[in-house]
Amino acid sequence: MSWHRASPTVRRPPAPRALARARGASDAYRNITDHLASIALRPPSWAWYLGFGLSLLLTLPFLAMLALLLLQGTGIWGIKIPVGWGMAIVNFGWWSRIGHAGTLISALLLVARARWRTSINRFAEAMSLFALVNAGLMPLLHLGRPWLFYWMLPYPNSMGLWPQFRSPLAWDLFAIAVYFVVSLLFWYAGLIPDLATLRDRAQGRRARAIYGALSLGWVGSATDWRRYDNAYYLLGALVLPLVVSTHTIVGLDFATSVLPGWHETISPPMFVVGALFGGFAMILVMIIPIRAAFELHPYITGHHLDNLGRLLLGLSLLATFGYLLDLFHGWYSDSAFDEYWALTRFTGFYAPLYLGVLLGGVLIPQLLWFRRLRQQPLVLFLVALSVLIANWLERFVGVVVPLHRDFLPSSWGLFLPTVWDWALIAGSFGLFFTLIFLFLRFLPVISIFEMRELVFVERVTEDDE
Repeated sequence: MSWHRASPTVRRPPAPRALARARGASDAYRNITDHLASIALRPPSWAWYLGFGLSLLLTLPFLAMLALLLLQGTGIWGIKIPVGWGMAIVNFGWWSRIGHAGTLISALLLVARARWRTSINRFAEAMSLFALVNAGLMPLLHLGRPWLFYWMLPYPNSMGLWPQFRSPLAWDLFAIAVYFVVSLLFWYAGLIPDLATLRDRAQGRRARAIYGALSLGWVGSATDWRRYDNAYYLLGALVLPLVVSTHTIVGLDFATSVLPGWHETISPPMFVVGALFGGFAMILVMIIPIRAAFELHPYITGHHLDNLGRLLLGLSLLATFGYLLDLFHGWYSDSAFDEYWALTRFTGFYAPLYLGVLLGGVLIPQLLWFRRLRQQPLVLFLVALSVLIANWLERFVGVVVPLHRDFLPSSWGLFLPTVWDWALIAGSFGLFFTLIFLFLRFLPVISIFEMRELVFVERVTEDDE
């Protein structure tokens, strides 16, 4: 008798070990789904309300600044000739770095099939989108007349006018807009299976309707998964060159000028390195408190923190190489202007800020050579925070210092931020954290289906061994 026609009574029963593995996998799937879905579905705690309220409070100075900006113009900031680029452009450069890094990290690890990305990809992509909102807002405010932003769009008009495509401002508009759209699609595509899970577990009718509409009729069939895999990996492969090209354009904003300190061919690749450097630091600064607050230690383990620490250390070495190359260029160029640019960073009015760049971006990350320190969440958090501060100071030095000392002494001047400059910074952080808290409230911070898939792969690997 052939095996497929055998009576059930003569079939060999499953081995106890196989049954135990099946039950263990089922229990693991259920526990992962229950824990991660409950974070988005359960009522918010008082800590969430406190953090969300403080974030909204930070946006109030920003709203006051915005109202005054629309009434009086950019003169409320500290910018004036010769320093025509101030905090708005500094923040644009810094937030664009954070915004470009998160999606690049997720897409790069996806294409490389790195399993440990599962614990950080969802949050990294959300962080990128929220940072890009700030990055796109800054140049619009810097226009002085933000309601005329559509002049930069190539729309048909009776006057036959077109944008000045040689202007870096137009480059930034197209680069950020295209990158934001693709990143949003990449993030949303990864959310669809989890939105269906929340739809099936939501208690209220309104929540089920909203999650059901957002999940686009997902039922988890083989056809759904095949189409999902094709679309998700296609978007991931599309994001990789797009991120590099987009931040290269941001670097070209400076490299195409004639100012010493800006007119350097190394700027585009170093902007990409700086984006990754700041992006990994921001992920660590955000994910370590969230890991403790939502008890995500089984998903974000010491192995993940150790990997992020290693990558942060490697990027700090690349950034250090860029700083040294910048100084070497100033010396080797045999140009009095470039030599003065290199010297004024150490001896000029803004010298303490550049020393802060070297301290936070070069020296402090060297602590990550020690594995014991990399596995300490508090140490890793403080090192990443110092990198973020150094990253912002580096953008300030890179934007302001070349402008405040022009070719002629008659064109020299200082940039001193006003209270409205600080309100702009506070408001950008308030907007960012407000969006982060909303994300934590309504969506799973870790991909549920990818975590279950990871558990399955690990169990299969153990069985094969």
